[in-house]
Amino acid sequence: VQLQASGGGLVQAGGSLRLSCRASGRTDNDIAVAWFRQAPGKERAFVAAFRWPLNRGYYSDSVKGRSTISRDSAKNTVYLQMNSLTPEDTAVYYCAARARWALNYNNVQIYDYWGQGTQVTVSS
Repeated sequence: VQLQASGGGLVQAGGSLRLSCRASGRTDNDIAVAWFRQAPGKERAFVAAFRWPLNRGYYSDSVKGRSTISRDSAKNTVYLQMNSLTPEDTAVYYCAARARWALNYNNVQIYDYWGQGTQVTVSS
């Protein structure tokens, strides 16, 4: 599986962004696609995950209620729509995938495939 992330940028506080993660290769298994983010000086942290066959999203507390993870099966793409952005959302966002869903989907170490990061900067 190869992943290509896009959609980052500079946005004012209160604004929105939609990140995209396009997957190529086999995506017909019980694939898990997730977003993590890493702010300067901090560890990579879980943001959201998507269980492909079930079309179901899971969220960290930090984005729950203001973010939606979804897919476009025809484009093999997972989207992360983030609203009500704050400066605390500033980070490099990475998409990741693994071939099998896992209960510890929020664990950065279980993902086998990573896309390049996309920078999200939220100005106050």
